[in-house]
Amino acid sequence: MTSSVNGRVLDEDMDNQIVQAVCIEDGIGVVSGSIGMSDFSDEILLSILRYVSTSDLVNNVSRTCRKLHTLCYDKTLMTTVTLSEEYTADDGAIRQVLKHLSNHVQSLSLSGCYWLSGSTIDRLIRCRSLVRLDLSGCRVTSLRLSRLLSSLPILRSLAFDVSPGFDSAQLSGEARDSLSRLSALRQTVLTPSYGVVPCCSSLFSLQLQLDIPDVTREGTSMCCQLMMGQSSVPHYQQLEEFTACLAPGEVNQTLLLLYLAVFSVRVPERLRSFLVSVPGPNPAHWPAASSLAHSLVQHGDLEALQLPRSWLDATSLGRVLLSNAPKHLNFSRCPTLRQTVIQSLTGTGVRDSTRLVSLNLSGIGHTSNYPECSRARGEEELVAEAMSRLVICCPNLSHLNLLHTHYHHDNAHTPGLEANTHLCTSLSKLTHLRSLALPACALSDGSHTPSPSPSPSSLLLGLRKPSRVGLQTYRPGSGDSLPREGTSGLGTLLAGCPCLEVLEITGPGFISALPRLEPCARVCVDQRTCVNARGVGDTHVAALRGFRGLRRLTLAGLPGVLKGTGLVQVAEHCRDLQALSLANLGSLKTWSYSASLLDTLRNCTQLTQLRLEQPYLVCNGAFWEALSCCSRLRRLCLISRNGTFHPAAVVTFMECCRDVMVCHMFLGGTLVACRTLQKTLLDRFSVERQALSVVIYPLLHEDLPLVIRDMPLPLLDQLTLFQSRVAQAPPSSQLGHQRAKRQLANQSPSSPW
Repeated sequence: MTSSVNGRVLDEDMDNQIVQAVCIEDGIGVVSGSIGMSDFSDEILLSILRYVSTSDLVNNVSRTCRKLHTLCYDKTLMTTVTLSEEYTADDGAIRQVLKHLSNHVQSLSLSGCYWLSGSTIDRLIRCRSLVRLDLSGCRVTSLRLSRLLSSLPILRSLAFDVSPGFDSAQLSGEARDSLSRLSALRQTVLTPSYGVVPCCSSLFSLQLQLDIPDVTREGTSMCCQLMMGQSSVPHYQQLEEFTACLAPGEVNQTLLLLYLAVFSVRVPERLRSFLVSVPGPNPAHWPAASSLAHSLVQHGDLEALQLPRSWLDATSLGRVLLSNAPKHLNFSRCPTLRQTVIQSLTGTGVRDSTRLVSLNLSGIGHTSNYPECSRARGEEELVAEAMSRLVICCPNLSHLNLLHTHYHHDNAHTPGLEANTHLCTSLSKLTHLRSLALPACALSDGSHTPSPSPSPSSLLLGLRKPSRVGLQTYRPGSGDSLPREGTSGLGTLLAGCPCLEVLEITGPGFISALPRLEPCARVCVDQRTCVNARGVGDTHVAALRGFRGLRRLTLAGLPGVLKGTGLVQVAEHCRDLQALSLANLGSLKTWSYSASLLDTLRNCTQLTQLRLEQPYLVCNGAFWEALSCCSRLRRLCLISRNGTFHPAAVVTFMECCRDVMVCHMFLGGTLVACRTLQKTLLDRFSVERQALSVVIYPLLHEDLPLVIRDMPLPLLDQLTLFQSRVAQAPPSSQLGHQRAKRQLANQSPSSPW
């Protein structure tokens, strides 16, 4: 492609890239012509360029011709820039981007760019017009942060990681002045520290992610006592939004209580979003919970709420919901409060239930770990009538999570009474639904084929192989119509929610070997599922192909999957599928769906992320050859306690799929074999792929927790560690976005808002 500055030559060259024949009937004949990209209006070209990454705009597209060079630096494209997880952009490419954007960019996100060097981050000093800056996942020391803050006078929103060794005393006076003007702060805290919160006296929004291990590398217990002696403590006079997401561990809970200590004295009057996620069986008690509830009842402008199950009782929660009209509610792992939430939403317990957009009522995954496990089954049952009323009262729900609950459809029909409505039939009325997480038993119609009564006189009694009750084997090639037998409820969901983009189906007894919100399981136990969940198999999976717009699919803990033939149908019809997570399908004593999985991978042309967990994985040459058909794959995670791999085939796969930047494999095999393959991949590909993250380690090795601790936290959250992502946090466009726009616009005329 020519790089001449002559506009005519360049425009003609651009026209050669996309040429479309145009025929116009004028009544006499047909006039043929051609339209090139240079003939498109600026508005059309800008609309197209919005789908191109900023790195490609600056480093590639802008060099095509003069017209595109001008448009690539248009203010509408350059003021708000997102470089998050731009794996293909190395240090040099991002430095080049920052060099060209220093006078334009006002909102910049480098979230998840864990591979960036300190010198690249120092380039941000020249971006003096920055109002919003996201450095989550980047390596930022206290001295480097001080230099950045000192050179960004109009910064109003900041996100960064508080890593071990961070010292707020190293912040300069100018940096502290900049922090005092912040209205939004997000901290990922990796060491016991307040971070920069005590310096931020004007915060409207505070988001915390606490991920501190209980034990140091040396084996000593981590403690938070040093924080008690700090002279400055957080103050939240103007706070409107508070969010805290905790990893498992007592240290994280202790640190949370220190951040919330000020609430015991005074609850912020403007608080309208309070989200606290505490995993584990026994959340730490918070004395100020009753004061928070009283304040929320008094002001009545709550938009989002999530609390640990021990912080509020049903009566207090009912009063809070009665006085408010929230948009997001998350009561996951709170089975004792689920009925209160449903009753409030379906009755007169909420001021306006139609405003609710996101709802999480998921239960406790591993009930045997909890003291109330004897009654957990009853608390986790979903009542069809109550769920039907919930859908009617909350018609604008877009995100719904019902994982780790039970729903058993009853087909029995009593004369004179209306037949029971299937849960999926009720959910089909949610026409705005975009993401959904369901227990496997919710897909079953509840009909079971009775076992034939054996003949007492039969000589083969006890020797004949019994038929598998409740399982329907799907046979591909049966036409384009969806299977109906045993999937009538699922069929109505397909018809009512055709725009569903995210779907998670998990068996009630599923336990991941690498969970996010529980300690890692050292030994994978057999799946304990209900009868209805065992009846969900290939036929139900094949029916999911009706969700043509599906982008993310998670299937976990489905023992009824026999051959996996339904996966092939999903891959063939859901052409936009980008993320696929499969875990413990079929029998745990073998890999029964391996052949179908290979066919599935060959059809996943748009797949960018794959997570595969199975006790017995055979990652041989055929597997890696099929995976090579996923030409857009960027992130891969394989988990198998008895899995095997072929080193040469892995290297060949990495050569074919040049976009793969994350390769995490926790399989069987020896430590020497795993380290050898890991070193081979890093030595061969890390030079051309600076973002490459390769971790290959035996799943059952005793040092695995230390290995996981060294991995980039964004990759753990988004790929490696298993967790649901439906309705976990408020939709970004719902809470605080418009308020932030108004605030930043008032504070700076050059604000991107």
